[in-house]
Amino acid sequence: MTSGHVLVAAARKGPYWQTALTLAVLAAAGWLAGRHWPVLETGARRLAVADQGWLLAGAAAACATWPCAALAQQGSVLRPLPAGRLVAAQFAASAANQVLPAGLGAGAVTLRFLMRCGLPAGRAATAVGVKATAGGVARAALVAVLAAACPGLPRIPHDGHAGTAGACAALGACLLAAGLLRPRCRRIVAGVTADIRAVHALPRRAAALWGGSAAFAALHACVLIAVTRAVALPLPAARVALLYLAASGAAALLPTPGGLGPLDAALAFALAATTGAPASAAASAVLGYRLLTVWLPLLPGLLVLGVLVRRGTL
Repeated sequence: MTSGHVLVAAARKGPYWQTALTLAVLAAAGWLAGRHWPVLETGARRLAVADQGWLLAGAAAACATWPCAALAQQGSVLRPLPAGRLVAAQFAASAANQVLPAGLGAGAVTLRFLMRCGLPAGRAATAVGVKATAGGVARAALVAVLAAACPGLPRIPHDGHAGTAGACAALGACLLAAGLLRPRCRRIVAGVTADIRAVHALPRRAAALWGGSAAFAALHACVLIAVTRAVALPLPAARVALLYLAASGAAALLPTPGGLGPLDAALAFALAATTGAPASAAASAVLGYRLLTVWLPLLPGLLVLGVLVRRGTL
């Protein structure tokens, strides 16, 4: 079995446990939202009177994320893809990602699009893996650069014994998973590694892969920066970007649609706890970010998804 077929098989089996975990996380998020409803309500009122110019800037940055995602996806394959349909597929994939857990929606749409473009199932699956790998590495690089630029960022106090125990438990779980999935992981990693090497043999493809991946993460941070300006939250842009990238990376560990719940809580907590921002201001910034990146594009994205399916593009 090739690495691509392993990825396809894993995608078919994954939704069962991921859906159960998603429901549990969403239930917890709903409970937290109910408990802190006054803060959310105050944040929504603050967002309603926010600076419209900054909100438009944030909306422009959000729209630019889809061409960047398309650029990164083009960089993950050797053959040229139809540019217009690729951007439309990425827009539709972002909408599908809001209704299925842990990136399954976006992965399924992109996989189907690449197969419709003539790539074999295995090659299409590894292309999705190459893009995801590049995105993770680019995000980590941005975090490292911004952390160096924000040396005075306050640290959140924590219990050293609890942190050590948690780290040991996480390490044990990772080692157990590695032992159980070692043959499958080897095949997947081998396939992705081979495709990365092939892509880097073409400088234009490598530039598209890494440039698109870095720009995608940076533009999402720019959306949050614009919203903090719109709600008069006086925070340095580099600090807001660092908090967003760190919070979104942590939230990705929980498989909810579009990071709904974990990302919102992590962002609000990071803005309020590490910068001293009022809770209502942090809530309004998170609500504005979600409005521009999720709720406003959701219906158009689902409509584009339906059109692409009807025309046979997916």
